[in-house]
Amino acid sequence: MDRQGPHNEPGPATASAVLERRTIDVVPKNERHGRTRDLFTIWFSANLGPLTLVTGALAPAAFGLSFWWSLVALLAGHLGGGFLMALHSAQGPQLGVPQMIQSRGQFGTVGALVVVLAVLVMYQGFFASNLVVGAQSLREVLPGVPQDAGIVGGAVVSLVVAVVGYRLMHRIGALSSWVFGAVQIAGAAWLLCGGLPGDFLSRGGFSLGGFLGMVSVGALWQVAYAPYVSDYSRYMPASTAGVRSTLWCTYWGTVLGSLLPMTVGAAVGLAVPGSDPVAAQTGLLGTPLAQLTLWCFALVTMLTNSMNLYGAVLCVVTAVQTFAVRWLPRGAGRALLGAALCALSAVLALAFAGSFMDRYLNFLYVLQYLLIPWTAINLVDFYPVRRGHYDVAAFFTRDGGAYGRVNRPALSVYLLGIAVEFPFMAQEMYTGPVAAMLGGTDLGWLAGLLFTLPAYLLATRGTRAARDAGSPHTDPPGITDPLLTSEGPAGPDDPISPDSPTGAAR
Repeated sequence: MDRQGPHNEPGPATASAVLERRTIDVVPKNERHGRTRDLFTIWFSANLGPLTLVTGALAPAAFGLSFWWSLVALLAGHLGGGFLMALHSAQGPQLGVPQMIQSRGQFGTVGALVVVLAVLVMYQGFFASNLVVGAQSLREVLPGVPQDAGIVGGAVVSLVVAVVGYRLMHRIGALSSWVFGAVQIAGAAWLLCGGLPGDFLSRGGFSLGGFLGMVSVGALWQVAYAPYVSDYSRYMPASTAGVRSTLWCTYWGTVLGSLLPMTVGAAVGLAVPGSDPVAAQTGLLGTPLAQLTLWCFALVTMLTNSMNLYGAVLCVVTAVQTFAVRWLPRGAGRALLGAALCALSAVLALAFAGSFMDRYLNFLYVLQYLLIPWTAINLVDFYPVRRGHYDVAAFFTRDGGAYGRVNRPALSVYLLGIAVEFPFMAQEMYTGPVAAMLGGTDLGWLAGLLFTLPAYLLATRGTRAARDAGSPHTDPPGITDPLLTSEGPAGPDDPISPDSPTGAAR
């Protein structure tokens, strides 16, 4: 197997290669490139797909909200959840590794597998969901193409983009932000300026449970990106991609990119109740604009799914490398793993296309219960506990170095965070006692967040004390605090620098 550390890789020429060679290993400084504004375009464009529209339509269809209450719920969910997501993005340039590798700093090399496997299921679920709605969009503009063929075709295109890798996804994101964004803004303007029924604003209503349910959906939409958002900032130089600029470019890209189609989705759900929001585009927008919108939907889905597949491959590599520490596949290995995962998601999409909406909403709820405690632990550990200072080399060792193989306190807090959510859950198969008292209002995600944040701070009080005392593992001298400046860590003695002797993956 081709296994080379950062010092043995080719120099700057590698950055211009067409096919990305790296998987989960550290990105050295001589391969860093890109601008933080690229983060705005990739996250803005990635959210312009039909699945975002369908998710927005849940506000009236599943929760019975009026347009204005739908908009308020979407704003609350995306503005809050987007900030958590963007805080993860800011970790990428500082550490130069994928998000799931960085989670070894909280859970240990083996302990992190609990989260890695949960995130892998998430990738497969979103990949399959996007295949369904992408194929629906394609069928609307090309009626002669069967839905099954659209699913398979979309999967193949996503696979090719994911194998080529990071640079191509950023370039597609930059182009599609302008083109697809303009088309969707035109469609939204057409609808909101006269393309909707006259009694549109009087439809729907308000319930506390429905409102909080849609806030949860919006927040989860953003948090679901957290396990891989830093994968798209890790190639950027820490000297130019500081915490603040990385955070805000990612934040506004993902929030604005999500709110635009979700607002339209809520409007469509009220205008044509009970219909397929994707198919309803033709009747509401008219033929030329609807055709453009649906083509954009189909193409954006392929970009979004290439990102899902890229992240899924990194998760599989992370899981295997936990036990085979010298195994780091390159282009051919990523292609084989991607093909296998792509085939699995295509089978799921073909199997569940007929009952998509019900299964999708249940999938979202399960995700929030698993991801909220993880995101709380990861952010608390990176910011107030360790202040961005990690021994990245230890992430790749068999024993996990300072972080060990299993961090029992972190895993205990994570599992307790999930357990705390149960009384507040309100699902079709199970409703907790607190949720029942609140009339079926699901507050599981909020309970998990409010418990996990202070619980993890309490569990790591020894780590913070060691850091404040100048422990070499947590606060080595000579490192610029990435939270206090825009440059982030730098310097030849920085233990998280891939150019230093201890920063090389091993």
